[in-house]
Amino acid sequence: MYKYETHLHTFPVSNCAIEEVRENLEFYKSLSYDGVFITNHFLDGNININVRERTYNEKIEFYFSDYERAVEIGKEIGLKVFCGIEMSYGGTDFLVYGLDKEWFLAHPEIMDMKKSEELEFLKESGALVIQAHPFREAAYIDHIRLFPRNIHGVEIVNANRKDEENHMAEIYAEHYGLIKFAGSDNHIASGQKKLAGVCFNEPICSVDDFINRVKNGEAEIFYTVLE
Repeated sequence: MYKYETHLHTFPVSNCAIEEVRENLEFYKSLSYDGVFITNHFLDGNININVRERTYNEKIEFYFSDYERAVEIGKEIGLKVFCGIEMSYGGTDFLVYGLDKEWFLAHPEIMDMKKSEELEFLKESGALVIQAHPFREAAYIDHIRLFPRNIHGVEIVNANRKDEENHMAEIYAEHYGLIKFAGSDNHIASGQKKLAGVCFNEPICSVDDFINRVKNGEAEIFYTVLE
């Protein structure tokens, strides 16, 4: 099976991450992963830049800098690197796959959309939209928000969340017929001892290939605890 990390944060783009790109990629390479998706926090989340003092284009260039660095390092060490996004709404997060830097540069209007409208626009533009850890509880989250009509799937296994939160996410996915998905939500590279993601019988060759195969039900969820 070919394993993929689908939910990964790197420093300096994600303010809450503690390890840079190389440390992350070498960690996954050591575990024989076929590839990773860099899913740093977007402009509406915990991004490590003063969003008020930069132009939209400057923020987008900074946002994609870790991903672009990862692509080059991935070629060097033999690990595939794919682009993802984690968008936010008051502690409610969404993993978005299939849209590149050029798309975001061309669509600054997304920053002024209601979240439900934005999610629909992302889907119409060809993105795969997964609600991350939908039942996460934390002091900074005022209430749980669900968007079952505006997403494709749900993280039913997030390696950093409690079992009851993941279990509720699975019930939610079952009830609405949503794609079941998984990711580690790794912010600490090799410090992450619980890992989750998806795997396939054959390697994926592009983000579009990944999206098609996830939608076709070919992705298998895995969960691993390292010693």
